[in-house]
Amino acid sequence: MEQGFVDLSKSGAVARVTFFHPQSNSMPGKLLNDLAQAITSAGNDPTVKVILLQSKGEKAFCAGASFDELIAIKNMEDGTVFFSGFAKVINAIRKAPKFVIARVQAKAVGGGVGIACAADYTFGVKAASVKLSELAVGIGPFVVGPAVERKIGKSAFMTLSINASEWHPADWAHRYGMFSELHETTENMDQAIETLLTKLEGSSPEAMKELKSVFWEGCENWDELLAKRAGISGRLVLSDFTVNAIGEFKSR
Repeated sequence: MEQGFVDLSKSGAVARVTFFHPQSNSMPGKLLNDLAQAITSAGNDPTVKVILLQSKGEKAFCAGASFDELIAIKNMEDGTVFFSGFAKVINAIRKAPKFVIARVQAKAVGGGVGIACAADYTFGVKAASVKLSELAVGIGPFVVGPAVERKIGKSAFMTLSINASEWHPADWAHRYGMFSELHETTENMDQAIETLLTKLEGSSPEAMKELKSVFWEGCENWDELLAKRAGISGRLVLSDFTVNAIGEFKSR
């Protein structure tokens, strides 16, 4: 539990991928790799029709990448590998031939916003405010940017990216399409999730696969694009500005 975990379980034709880390579900590289592999495995399972992606705990859906690993980066190569973590998860969601449904039960930051936007259908609650905080530490949401912009549009993406220290409420995220549905409580959200999952279990897998392909048309270059974006962040993370900003954040 101290190192976190990723769990893949199955109930009927639904694969449930659950992740957890004790530091507000911030994700170190190993967990990101495990998460991408779990999504890929569920997507390749012929008995699975739909994938539910969720996290444990009530503090945060996902607080982004691990700052402990971020502050330890000493060269651009390691930085690029580090920032490729969320790229692997986003691309796993994109390539899975099944709908990925996300359950956002609390705040989402950075890479967590990227996951919420990459999912094909995302549920949120009123408490699930969102923030892209990368610019505040001298980097930028380069890796998650394509997924966020694709889902909410360039203008809203720019708002999140530039005003990097401000939380945007769940109502805002719902209005711009990050959340497909917004619920007052987690209980109401979970009821709605189970209703949708039941409907999708009874739907045609071939039709859903074709729809998934249509939804992601124009994103076929994302393996290369997100790798290039990871390189930008890998370079910027070595700057004095970022080193000092992260150090200040860690000392709070």
